[in-house]
Amino acid sequence: MTTSNSRESEYPIDVLFLNRWSPRAFTNETMPERDLLTILEAGRWAPSSSNHQPWRFVYALRGSEDWERFLGLLIEFNRSWVKSAAALVFVLSRTHTGEPSSADQKPIYSHSFDTGAAWASVALQANLSGYQAHGMTGVDFDRVPEALGVPDGFRVECAVAIGRIGDRNQLPQGLREREVPSPRRPLSDLAFKGNFAAK
Repeated sequence: MTTSNSRESEYPIDVLFLNRWSPRAFTNETMPERDLLTILEAGRWAPSSSNHQPWRFVYALRGSEDWERFLGLLIEFNRSWVKSAAALVFVLSRTHTGEPSSADQKPIYSHSFDTGAAWASVALQANLSGYQAHGMTGVDFDRVPEALGVPDGFRVECAVAIGRIGDRNQLPQGLREREVPSPRRPLSDLAFKGNFAAK
């Protein structure tokens, strides 16, 4: 077993997986663009079916001219805490191969799966770099494509806030108690030998 960050695994794993979590309280600091690009570079190297690499990242840094526009694409609840993050990234996946609008396009069955692998790599690298990343789907998905110039053939998967962990007392009272690394279901609820078992 591995123990860290008030979490304990059932089997021995690297402590990195326990140290990664999704805080809402960030420090209101800016971050160098190079730090963010290092984090996104880890996503670039995620596993990819047929090497399609369907993931795309569209980002804004705190203090940039794009920051408020990006925040405006989140639901109000998420804006209330993401505003203290250092970066906001929208994660998209390309749904088809081939040139856009061409007849030879074929669906990429695993586009969301592969992009999820890229997001996981981003989250782990953020932790290794002294930051944390919080993915969310509290997004105005209908507005994102036009607002960010996303062409047809891409699916908006989520938004990710990245920053250094701040004081949880800056959060609304209802969120302060939740500002801890969350537990996980037992492995026996998730992994089944031989046949699926609904739990």
